[in-house]
Amino acid sequence: MSTGENAVAPRTWEAHSRGERLARFAVYLVTVAAVIWSARFVEIIPEFLYDAPQQTVDLFRRMWPFDWSHYPKAVHAALIETFHIATLGTLLALVLAAPVALMAARNITRSRALNLFATFILVSSRSVNSLIWALLFVAIFGPGALAGVLAIAFRSIGFVGKLLAEAIEEAREGPIEALKATGASPASLLIKGYWPQIEPSFWAVALFRWDINIRESAVLGLVGAGGIGVALEAALSNLYWDQVGLILAVIFAVVIVVEIFTSAIRKRII
Repeated sequence: MSTGENAVAPRTWEAHSRGERLARFAVYLVTVAAVIWSARFVEIIPEFLYDAPQQTVDLFRRMWPFDWSHYPKAVHAALIETFHIATLGTLLALVLAAPVALMAARNITRSRALNLFATFILVSSRSVNSLIWALLFVAIFGPGALAGVLAIAFRSIGFVGKLLAEAIEEAREGPIEALKATGASPASLLIKGYWPQIEPSFWAVALFRWDINIRESAVLGLVGAGGIGVALEAALSNLYWDQVGLILAVIFAVVIVVEIFTSAIRKRII
């Protein structure tokens, strides 16, 4: 038998199988189709797009220079109220999210029905935007900071509760089993067994959510829920662009400072 007949065909290595390549192609195809289908229902007026760069430049020219005299009259108090709304809303969310997280954690609550109920609360909270919560509470309690605090709190329950539940489920079972062997009560298991393990995650989540709530509470005033958004809405309604530029600059600066502050603290905690 000749050497050519004994030769083995060379193997070729492929990163993906034929089925995987077809699946990837199907995903790309569906994505492109979805984009095209969505674009057909979005009304884009070409005339507005042509002069958009010029309009943007003109808008920024109207904002500069800022009206610094407006800051002590209307912006400073609204900014402090924004901090109060974010802080109180975050604290209320921590109080409300803790029991929900315990119900959602499967190593704490063994009831499937309670797990599903807690998951429903967490998903419902995250599904509704903070502005929608604010509109709801403004309709119930009237305009003001109370509606903003409740909007921030109810929006944050899902975020905080989900991360806390995951931290509880990831807790090591060794210390828990040791406490159970000594006859510790359920409360002692939570305080002595779970809390020391999840405490860094708890404070990290609280700081992270407070950072997010500072940004979200800055716009709640657009729907009457207090904070610096009220000053922004008033300036926009009256076309006082120099005041709008000042308020936007203040919001941007505050967000940057809070981000740096919370990041530094989280690095020390984790």
